[in-house]
Amino acid sequence: MVTAATIAGYDTEELERQLSETRRDLFNLRFQMATGQLDNFSRINNVRKDVARMLTELRMREIAEAEGLELAEIPAHRAADRRRLDDEAHGRDSSTASERRAAARAQEEAEEDARAEVGIRTEEDARAEEKADDDGMANAPVEDAFAFDDPSEDSDDDEEES
Repeated sequence: MVTAATIAGYDTEELERQLSETRRDLFNLRFQMATGQLDNFSRINNVRKDVARMLTELRMREIAEAEGLELAEIPAHRAADRRRLDDEAHGRDSSTASERRAAARAQEEAEEDARAEVGIRTEEDARAEEKADDDGMANAPVEDAFAFDDPSEDSDDDEEES
């Protein structure tokens, strides 16, 4: 399976050559399926998606050319370049979206730990404290928290006043 970032790295001639090879592979897979020789049926879907990715890239390039944009100015290419640079900065060959999310979560947790050590409060900490205060019991003294009026004491006071 070819990724969109890999496809974006091909020049147009290489991409067209890859597209013709992939279409030939798809034809062969369909032929194998018809003759009962195909073992892995999911491979057909993967190859179909590869063809779609390649056609999408060719169409994006066609539109960019019509609008007078360079390949580096195409949004998908900018995103692919950003991911590639991020991978190079972290010493990775390539990464998946889930790996990038995990790395971002790990970085956020490290930053939170560093802030906690220094004692810097974040907005989330402030919101959590406000939520704790919203119950009305956070600032109340402990002995008053369970205090209640005894109805019998009130009736005694009323009798004395009359």
